Amino acid sequence: MYKNDNRTVITLDAGGTNFVFSAMRGYDFIVDPITYPSNSHDLDLCLETMVKGFREVIAQLDEKPVAISFAFPGPADYKAGIIGGYLPNFPSFRDGVALGPFLSKTFDLPVFINNDGDLFALGEAKGGMLQDVNRRVKELGGTHQYSNLLGYTFGTGLGIGSVINGQINLGNNSCVETFCLRNKRLPEIIVEEGASIRAIKREYAALSGEKDRELTPYDIFLIAEGEKEGNPEAAKKAFAMFGEIAGDAFATAVTLTDSLIVVGGGLTGAAKYIMPALLDEMRSTLRTLGGDDVQRVQMRVFDLDNELEFAKFVVGDSRKLKVYGSDDTVTYDPMKRTGIALSKLGASKAISIGAYVFALESIDRAEN
Repeated sequence: MYKNDNRTVITLDAGGTNFVFSAMRGYDFIVDPITYPSNSHDLDLCLETMVKGFREVIAQLDEKPVAISFAFPGPADYKAGIIGGYLPNFPSFRDGVALGPFLSKTFDLPVFINNDGDLFALGEAKGGMLQDVNRRVKELGGTHQYSNLLGYTFGTGLGIGSVINGQINLGNNSCVETFCLRNKRLPEIIVEEGASIRAIKREYAALSGEKDRELTPYDIFLIAEGEKEGNPEAAKKAFAMFGEIAGDAFATAVTLTDSLIVVGGGLTGAAKYIMPALLDEMRSTLRTLGGDDVQRVQMRVFDLDNELEFAKFVVGDSRKLKVYGSDDTVTYDPMKRTGIALSKLGASKAISIGAYVFALESIDRAEN
């Protein structure tokens, strides 16, 4: 709906490590992104950095923007623009910061703040994976169209966003979260400790015995590829453990929302080592006390990046069913299904599209 809109919205991807500032018009960035360290440990420095970044973007525009709209990780009172609560990646905000009102007063613009996972999911629903899946289904002769989407980001933390019936699902408290679910392997520990950058680094160190070596996840990926010195099997296993633990969380969420899933974030570069274990976990079984096997997810789980699996996802198990007492038939497809795909937009652009759409929808609702 807003892909061809000519209004400009200032965006920010606020990660625990970096702030990425830009401006968007019609789903496209119109200035080169500006990146600064987020300085999330120091409130004064963090806010100073934020104002500096926004001012640099606005200075490059040829017209006044209609809003500032951006993502912020973790729980908050987003409607009021107040950030606070348990924010592992932004400790200086835990006591509560009226960020929206501060920025609105500073720039004399409406300011919209949402969870980064929510905006990632909205961006993928409106201008990314969900639109692409529905288009491809039609091209292959399928009739089913999908409107629910879960968006997960793999990075500093494990982010989630939810779109239900094409609309962002903010919940009652702007608190749709996944980081605090149980860790499958360590039930007393949160899932994010097993599905994050720090988890990859920790598990590789433990499995390889290289505890004094400073490595990034990309280094560990190169080790898995045999392109850097280290223990390839330990590297592959570290990514696989990530996939297993994330897959358990995915299975819970998709069971409760009946959604497709899109995955983004920096760690998706190692998807070849993460996704097989993740899919295996989602396709695994549990047991009843009577000894019966029950599918972990009550839908068939497809890898939508695999062309053969996508074709099966489209076809399903369609058959003609005769209407009792007549010669009429109806099409019946008893196969319940879901699917996972990697983001083609990239998390940062998807979040920006989500921020753009959210701002314009909010403005248009207020005017109508």
